[in-house]
Amino acid sequence: MSVVIPTTGLITSDVALAAETLRAGKLCAFATETVYGLGGNALDEQAVARIFAAKNRPHFDPLIVHVVSEQWLQRLVREMSPEARQLAAAFWPGPLTLVLPKTDLVPDLVTSGLPSVAIRIPAHPLARELLARVDLPIAAPSANPFGQLSPTTAQHVADSLGEKIDLILDGGPATVGVESTVVSASSHGVELLRHGGITQEQIESVLGFSVTTRTQHSGAAPSPGMLLQHYAPTTPLIVTDDWRTVQIDRRRAGLMLLTPDTSAADFAAVETLTSDGDLTTAAARFFAAMRRLDQQDLEVLIAQPFPEVGLGRALNDRLKRAAHRR
Repeated sequence: MSVVIPTTGLITSDVALAAETLRAGKLCAFATETVYGLGGNALDEQAVARIFAAKNRPHFDPLIVHVVSEQWLQRLVREMSPEARQLAAAFWPGPLTLVLPKTDLVPDLVTSGLPSVAIRIPAHPLARELLARVDLPIAAPSANPFGQLSPTTAQHVADSLGEKIDLILDGGPATVGVESTVVSASSHGVELLRHGGITQEQIESVLGFSVTTRTQHSGAAPSPGMLLQHYAPTTPLIVTDDWRTVQIDRRRAGLMLLTPDTSAADFAAVETLTSDGDLTTAAARFFAAMRRLDQQDLEVLIAQPFPEVGLGRALNDRLKRAAHRR
């Protein structure tokens, strides 16, 4: 009996149905440990085009390809430098994306015409089961309209993309909560392109040397998440250490803090990410908290920067891009 694939957005826990949806060239959002991804068959240009259309994503912003194991690398990647192999051994499966020279099997649409492909092996058990069942490389940017807040639950995906996709595979709230770290590791050197779920300190510890960073780009970028404006709420956002002195009407403002502060009691809405400043907890809660503030119909949102260490770098990167106005 053939599987009937829904024609509108639907939340499900049926992995077999999700795999059949992807194999049919349709779009399925699914949980990963970082955020929910909007998946399509990376080898099917029509499916990839549907991803760009559903997200309203510019074609100069490349997609990340997800695979279940390194066996697919032989078909998708021309070569891996020793540094790339070190990082893969240390962090895969996990929230690390490697930018590597691609083979001709990878459509240019996936890579925005670049000669390299961004690829990762996710750690989320449901994502891994899905990838194993579908037995295809899956292109999967975050499952949200382009430039907006990333989704960390199935309901976030349903709220933002609705009927633009075919299925949502619910794997519960994302545990990491920010996108994967992206690293270019080629014969020309190692470069950190996007801060994310694996910290810069962890990468440097494995490699034994400091890596350069290039996390901003104004045009066609070698990695997702490098545009000046990204991850943005619809409400204007101000990022400042001096939030106590900002001249605003607090009755019409929301505030995001890492730890509790009694002087914030008169804000219309306050999201406190942790009780103790733990950055892992803060990252897991970040996008959901920002989304709740954005839904309060406020005039402005205020956020205090995070410590510029570990996952704090990734969170500050998201804040900087969310606050940027073209």
